[in-house]
Amino acid sequence: MVMQAATLGRNGVQDFILLRCSAVILAAYAIFVVGFFVLTPELSYQSVTSFFAHLGTKVFSLIALIAFLAHAWIGLWQVLTDYVKPAGLRGTLQFVLNVVILAYVGTGIFVLWGV
Repeated sequence: MVMQAATLGRNGVQDFILLRCSAVILAAYAIFVVGFFVLTPELSYQSVTSFFAHLGTKVFSLIALIAFLAHAWIGLWQVLTDYVKPAGLRGTLQFVLNVVILAYVGTGIFVLWGV
């Protein structure tokens, strides 16, 4: 039961699918943002602000933040269970790193919807 509480899916197959889907979303978002920077002839504060103020960009960014949360949560759980054997240390690291991930996502949402 304790091992299942640390994962987002109910089993390894669901974690595998969540990890792959979140990776596809993050790759698409990276291509989207890099495409904006490459295709915008003259970058300015105004053009970047208006790009990220657009509702479509905000929604896609929110989806990417949620995908980042799932991807990092599952990836950290997998790495820590594979390489950190003492249960107390693994639990502490997992707690601290998951709090950091949640802080990043919370900050991202605050910044994203504050534009």
